[in-house]
This record gives sequence, structure tokens and C-alpha cells, in this order.
Amino acid sequence: MAFAEHLERVVGEVVGEFPADAGIYAVTFRIDSTDQDPRYPYVSVGYATEADAAKSARTASDAWEARWSHAYFPETGLEGVRVVGCDPEGAEAHRREAERRGLWYEDDEEPYGRDELLVEWFYEVCVGVARRLHGSGRIVEALGRPVPVILYDMFDLDAMFRLTADANPAELVVEFMAEDTGADLTVGSGESPRA
Repeated sequence: MAFAEHLERVVGEVVGEFPADAGIYAVTFRIDSTDQDPRYPYVSVGYATEADAAKSARTASDAWEARWSHAYFPETGLEGVRVVGCDPEGAEAHRREAERRGLWYEDDEEPYGRDELLVEWFYEVCVGVARRLHGSGRIVEALGRPVPVILYDMFDLDAMFRLTADANPAELVVEFMAEDTGADLTVGSGESPRA
């Protein structure tokens, strides 16, 4: 099984286990890797609820921060409810595909840019998984309504807006994207920015 297919299957199962009546307003993907090594990526899949945002509003500097900043996400949004990708099946599928793509390198080798390519590939996989969650109707099936998937990498916070815009229908991320001063709010629905 391909790495992306593995992630899509397991993430779909995780989202299906979210409590439908909890007021979830966002699914969260915290993109990370074991020991900050891009050869061993994973995504922590979680969620944030309206109650969490209301609680955060007491200390946040503004409404956007209380609702959308990873710094105010609850444990279920920051750490997630399940980590996917570094499980044995996911790790094996990732390594096979990375080797086939010529991106794998051993500890005693220089990565020569392959580390950056591995990060970008994992971003693409995560964006694709989020798109398919929307396209398949899995989010609506699990939560009763469409909600955005917020993708963020704690070590590259600038990527958050680009990844989230690419992963979601534009109408779901208008409020989130309002904080990105460089955002093209017509981008979304899985489309790349227009030149």
C-alpha cells in the first residue's frame, strides 16, 4: 500500500471516531517528524471545539488567536488524538516510496537537499489527505457538517496558511485565512495559487 493511501485510510478512521456532538469547528493536522528527521514524518490528527475557543478567548489577544492559533488549541488539537505515519505500516510504506523516489538517505550520507524534498512531499501527502476527507464526504459524515482541516508545522509556521488554503474549499477557511496578510482568498478547493 502506498504511503498516502495508508495515511488516508487511518486518518479517515480517526476522524470517524471524533465525537460528532462535541461542537468541533476544525480538524487539526500537526505535521511533525521523529527527532526532526524528515525521513520519519508523522501527522497528529486532532480537533478543536467551540468550547475550547470560548475558553481560550479569556486569555487570547483577539478572537482569531483564540480560535485559530495553534498556541491556543486544546490538547486534542495540539497533540491530536492519534499519530499517523510513524506506525510500523506507515513508516515502512514511507521508506519504500522515499527510496523509489530517490529521496532516502542513510545517517552517514549528506542529504543534498533530499531532506527538504522529503518535507515538501509529506506536505503534499497531508494536503491530499485533507482534500480527500472533504471530497469523500468523510468529515460531513463524521461531524454532520463541513469543517476546515488546519495544517501546521511547529517548525515552519509560515507554511500553515499555504497548506491550509491548499487543503480546503475556500469558503471553509475565509475566517482562518483573514490573518494571513499575503493570502489570496480565492485560492482553495485544492487549487494551487493562480499565477
